[in-house]
Amino acid sequence: MTTVLRASGSSEFLRLVPSLAGFTPRRSLVLLPFRGSRSHGAMRLDLPTDDVSLEHYADSAVGLVARVPHTDAVAVVVYTDVEAYSTRDGLVLPYTVEVDEVLGCAADSGLRIVDALCVTPSGWSSYLDDEPVLRPLEQEAPSVIDVGDVSGDQLAGTDLPSADLAEKERVGRALRDLDELLAHERDGGITGRENPQAIAALALLDDLPAFFESVLTDPAGLPPFAHAALLWCLDRPIFRDVALTQWATDHLGGVRTLEAQLAFSSGRTAVPDDLGEVFLGRGPAPDTARLRRALDAVRLAAARAPRPSRPAPLTVAAWISWALGRASHAGHYLDLARAIEPEYGLASLLDTMIGAAVLPEWVFRRGAGPTV
Repeated sequence: MTTVLRASGSSEFLRLVPSLAGFTPRRSLVLLPFRGSRSHGAMRLDLPTDDVSLEHYADSAVGLVARVPHTDAVAVVVYTDVEAYSTRDGLVLPYTVEVDEVLGCAADSGLRIVDALCVTPSGWSSYLDDEPVLRPLEQEAPSVIDVGDVSGDQLAGTDLPSADLAEKERVGRALRDLDELLAHERDGGITGRENPQAIAALALLDDLPAFFESVLTDPAGLPPFAHAALLWCLDRPIFRDVALTQWATDHLGGVRTLEAQLAFSSGRTAVPDDLGEVFLGRGPAPDTARLRRALDAVRLAAARAPRPSRPAPLTVAAWISWALGRASHAGHYLDLARAIEPEYGLASLLDTMIGAAVLPEWVFRRGAGPTV
């Protein structure tokens, strides 16, 4: 999405940044790609630490900006809890060396520098001024249609939905009953004495693409046995990948992925390239509303799941957040998953991708303002 907002100067521009980013950044370096006078969203990076190569950091930052089609300029804003300090030679802004490296890399890449600002607890100033002066920051962001509340920081909205103990116990019991029922089926068949809700959950697994599609209809209204069936699927990579691909494409994409996964597991054939590319963020851009519904579903599943079953939905929530361009949210869900199971496979893979500042190609094509 391209947001056209007009700013008369640096102070006004700073008021626009939260609306462009969709949140109010904290402890962040924000890059805003421009095409002419138009800004195409905002990209957030964690501020560099002492153990990070500054050259690599700057290259990665400018590389993200350069991936937005037709970008010819960039603005940089640092949000920090560190105060500027005065010397005999004047005011010294925090992260001056780091910003100089980013600006130099941007200039070397042929990008025009629109602005370079620093926001501290006491006010804001410009890295481009020969003699920086702190000015008061106007806190209120302008209202922009469809953006909503931007007062929270980059992690706003990541808290899992509330789930009381009774809900968790019902889902945990349904998951145990489903596991027992599947064991009975493998060992000789269903006796008829099993929990009827577990049998209903088993029926959902007969047509996984239909089940994954139904999850999007009313994520908040899923009964405990449906949550149990979803958790069971997400904890098995072969079915988890079907869900991810289907939610990022459509029902037919899920059918094709399930057939391809089953064929691959039996050693008959490889997964078609176009399906494998979806996981890597390549191909047609997904329907963002569809992905958001899927994210609602897996966040609810994580909130209601027994603790040992949470890494799967949390990691899927991380992938969906990444697919939406919300890498900060993805990193948060990965942290939650690793706190439970440090070596969880998909979490390690996604952590590597996010750590390398890799985002889906479709995020840059639609100009939606990815946030790393």
